[in-house]
Amino acid sequence: MKIGVLSLQGAFREHREVLDALGVESIELRTAEPLGAVDALIMPGGESTTMSQLLDTSGMRGALRARLRDGMPVLGTCAGMILLAREVLDGRPDQESFASIDIAVRRNGYGRQRDSFEAPLEVRGLTGAPFPGVFIRAPRVERVGDAVEVLASHDDVPVLLRQGPVWVSSFHPELSGDLRIHQRFVNELHE
Repeated sequence: MKIGVLSLQGAFREHREVLDALGVESIELRTAEPLGAVDALIMPGGESTTMSQLLDTSGMRGALRARLRDGMPVLGTCAGMILLAREVLDGRPDQESFASIDIAVRRNGYGRQRDSFEAPLEVRGLTGAPFPGVFIRAPRVERVGDAVEVLASHDDVPVLLRQGPVWVSSFHPELSGDLRIHQRFVNELHE
C-alpha cells in the first residue's frame, strides 16, 4: 500500500513523518502524474485558498476529482477538510471544493491564529486516553449530512467525521504526537 500526501502547501511533511513512524510507504504529490500510483491520499492543513489555487496551477484538480469520485480513500485535515466539504460557507467565490463529504464548514471558524488551542477528544473507536486535538485556525462544521458519521466532537461541534472512504478533521492529528487516527485510517484501508 502507498499513500500520497498532497504536498503543494501546508503540513505535508508532518503527515509523512507519521506515516513513516507507522511503517507506511508514502510519496509527496505535487503533480497529477503519480496520483494514479497511490491507494489513498492525505490532504493536509494549510491555507485552503492557496491550496485550491495550487491545485489549479499544478494541473492536479481534474485528476484528483476523478480519483475521489472513484472512491479513493482520503484523510483531509483542517484545510483538507475545507477542500473536501460539500459547502464552504465563507469561501472565496472562485474557491472550488471537491464536495466529497456532505458537510458545510466555515473557514477559521474557531478564530484567528491567536485563538488556536488544544483539547482532549473522545474519539469513537479509539481506546485509551483522549486524543490530543490541536486546533489552529480550524474550520468549524456547521452542517452534517445524514450519511456522515461523527467520530469526535468538541463542545458539541463535530471535529472528526467520515463518509465512506472520506475522513476529515478540523484539528491537526499530525501535530499531536499521537499516531492513533492515522493508524485507524490505514487499518481501514486493509479491510
